[in-house]
Amino acid sequence: MKTSQGAPGWRRRWLRRLLWLPVVLVLVTMLQVATLRFVDPLFSSFMAIRQVEAWTSGDFDFSVAYRWRDLERISPSLPVALVAAEDQRFAEHFGFDMAAIEKASRANAKGRKLRGGSTISQQLAKNLFLWSGRSYVRKGIEAWYTLLIEAMWPKRRIVEVYANVVEFGDGVYGAQAASRRFFGKDASRLTPSESARLAAVLPAPKRYNAARPGPYVARRAKAIERQMRLIGGRDYLERLD
Repeated sequence: MKTSQGAPGWRRRWLRRLLWLPVVLVLVTMLQVATLRFVDPLFSSFMAIRQVEAWTSGDFDFSVAYRWRDLERISPSLPVALVAAEDQRFAEHFGFDMAAIEKASRANAKGRKLRGGSTISQQLAKNLFLWSGRSYVRKGIEAWYTLLIEAMWPKRRIVEVYANVVEFGDGVYGAQAASRRFFGKDASRLTPSESARLAAVLPAPKRYNAARPGPYVARRAKAIERQMRLIGGRDYLERLD
């Protein structure tokens, strides 16, 4: 009798725990994002994954290059270049650029790959908390983190963290590491041209090199410089909340 009565009780306890699991996950993710509103991240999920990939492939000499820099210690031209290259409606949207998503969907339906559907906030959510991939599960989690970031962080914080964790080269993350690696200078001294070249490699940072730009990166960098001027140049950051 004890066994037959205990089994349903055991199942009910586990069912209650399972029902609480989504609530716990929501609270954990909210705490993550709220904490990073004020605390600078020591690393991102992409950095951790890249380091583990190196170790599992036997490359024990590899080390992720990453050094945090506050937005005030980064040349204003770099975050402006990132916005000009990645997300020109960054100041207006709430994490999702519906016009860009629709445009990308139409292009994909016609068999043409069009970059630009993801906003800086979405890219940040993926780089900081998730992994690369195209599954619906990952995209759903990315959307949730994007909403949390937009709800809890001001735009200046979003672009500050993005400029620090985005990958500019194989294992090279953030403005300071990229500036040192590719131009031999501090991130505060980046010129608009150099910033545009860093932003230009973002479609494939493992393939392109900001220090030795090929025809594609050179053309894209010039276009980004023009867009930087159109959105307001260095004054753009002053308009962010």
